[in-house]
Amino acid sequence: MTPALVISLIALLVAVAGLALVVSVTRHIGKRDPVAVPRRWRRLLLIKPMPTMELGAATARSDARERVAFIANPTKDGVAELREQALRACAIRYLPQPMWLYTTPDDPGRDIAKEAIDAGADLVVAVGGDGTVRAVAEAVAGTGVPMAIMPMGTGNLFARNLDLPLGDTAALLRTALDGAERTADVGWLQLVRTPDGDGEGERHIFLVIAGAGLDAEMVAGADDNLKRRLGWVAYFFAAVRHLGKRMEARITVDDGEPQTSRMRTVLIANVGRLPAGIQLIPDASFDDGRIDIATLDARGGIVGWTELFGTVVAQGAGIREPWHQRVWRTSRIDHVRGSTVEIKVAEPQKVQVDGEALGRATRILAEVQPGALVLRVPATGTSGKEAVADAEATQAG
Repeated sequence: MTPALVISLIALLVAVAGLALVVSVTRHIGKRDPVAVPRRWRRLLLIKPMPTMELGAATARSDARERVAFIANPTKDGVAELREQALRACAIRYLPQPMWLYTTPDDPGRDIAKEAIDAGADLVVAVGGDGTVRAVAEAVAGTGVPMAIMPMGTGNLFARNLDLPLGDTAALLRTALDGAERTADVGWLQLVRTPDGDGEGERHIFLVIAGAGLDAEMVAGADDNLKRRLGWVAYFFAAVRHLGKRMEARITVDDGEPQTSRMRTVLIANVGRLPAGIQLIPDASFDDGRIDIATLDARGGIVGWTELFGTVVAQGAGIREPWHQRVWRTSRIDHVRGSTVEIKVAEPQKVQVDGEALGRATRILAEVQPGALVLRVPATGTSGKEAVADAEATQAG
């Protein structure tokens, strides 16, 4: 083989590698923003177009000239890339340049969201985990300003219950900027720390589930490193350490008679779906104007916990046992619904709201605020991939 031939082959390999790199980079850009790639190249490289909007929705949005404020948790991976995509998404919709604001350890989102609304924001987008979403919702609740969610946390429980397209940034941005609007309830929790306290204590908002007992012990004991590595599975490892604990509580719902019993945990839910599709409280809905209270108990060691897990799975499938059968079991889940609830515990118990530990309390008061949030949700209920398929079918026709 002559030197000239060797050089030619090397040049050919370099050219092929360079072409492959250009194609890869172009496709990556096209996936993030198809409009940034010329139409001819989009067809050649099989880059899928963005789905089209319904005419009515487009007219409503273009007339609104919405000022969008993104409230982002800077500790989440991918925030910088999301900011670039958000700026472009607003630009191609001819919206004003959005405000991009960051949370801090001292302000997880509430105060900065209030400042954004005061500055004229017509839409507030929470970018982060359940903690960021909850803090932003506290500022937005009751204002009538729409709120959207870009979930970037471990559990993303509220986003899951809204059926948002998790992991699909383009679809989430379309939902935030072009989605339908739907009202949602919020819950408010008041804690009394001391046994003789009356009317004292701080107030906390919750969108998903608040709880006392094992539920809160699990949240407080979850290892941060495990959460980063394993996600929501890390909470189950934390729960194992507290399976032997039970508590006594007196629960009063609305104006009903107080009921006292022993249990592992008591939950106050605005929604009831957990990761992996587990329906812990199937009747809970974010727009029914009620909160759902559930008490969980298990006795008899591994047998009781196995029965409890089976009960959770069964009720998620719509199977409910009559009360007289539950009496004889080693585990049970009892449900009741109302507008307000008061929980008094014999000994101070740890409390959590939406995955945030709040310390111990002896008395918990909770109430629902119906329709307090205006949320942006998917307009058609389709995922990002389904929306793209619909768009391609429309263009082909």
